Amino acid sequence: MLVLLPPSETKAPGGDGPPLDLDSLSFPELTPVRRKLADALVELASDVPSALRVLGLSPRQEDELARNATLWSAPALPALERYTGVLYDALGFGAFTRSQRGKAERRLAVASALFGIVRGADRIPAYRLSGGTSLPALGTLRGLWRPALEPILENADPLIVDLRSGAYAALARIPAAVTVRVVTATGRTVSHHNKAYKGRLAAVLATTAREPSTVEGLISAAERGGIRLSRTGDLELELVTPS
Repeated sequence: MLVLLPPSETKAPGGDGPPLDLDSLSFPELTPVRRKLADALVELASDVPSALRVLGLSPRQEDELARNATLWSAPALPALERYTGVLYDALGFGAFTRSQRGKAERRLAVASALFGIVRGADRIPAYRLSGGTSLPALGTLRGLWRPALEPILENADPLIVDLRSGAYAALARIPAAVTVRVVTATGRTVSHHNKAYKGRLAAVLATTAREPSTVEGLISAAERGGIRLSRTGDLELELVTPS
């Protein structure tokens, strides 16, 4: 099972390891696109007004550009420690036991505008790049990533649980993936706490003793963890929030 998480705009600062080494990341087939994007971000960061405009940042967020400028030299952190925010708070990776961390690092992956997809233990620097960005001379990220990412994700695992948000789902289509929509007991889509519930689901799937290999197994694993999943299609599930 591979649970594919969305990234977060916010990233933990610093790191405790050597700088970015693209050759050490999972899915090495993506290295050429990763290198092209990293080099483009470093170059863009040298032109502050253009970088702010292209990345959709305000002048008060200029410090984000410093992260991009030092992509090749900044210390790295495992992906599951680098990304922060509501979903990752709910995931609670920092509180996992050693055994749980090992399971999570194998089962969880993060969609990334810069790296395409990284597994939980892949070490990456802090950066700023959103899925809907169009970079000068390179064009849209969707145009760059789809040809490279889709063949890899098609064969990444027999059971893929796709928890990505819209902008990142657009970077690669995964027709055989299981999708999850968060709804209330009356069927209304949940927006405000959507990320938190997906983070809790990811935590349950990452740490369950019996790794599911089917949709029914996925539903059972979630139920054992106190999460109700309702099947609405062959590959479509709804996470029903408590009343």
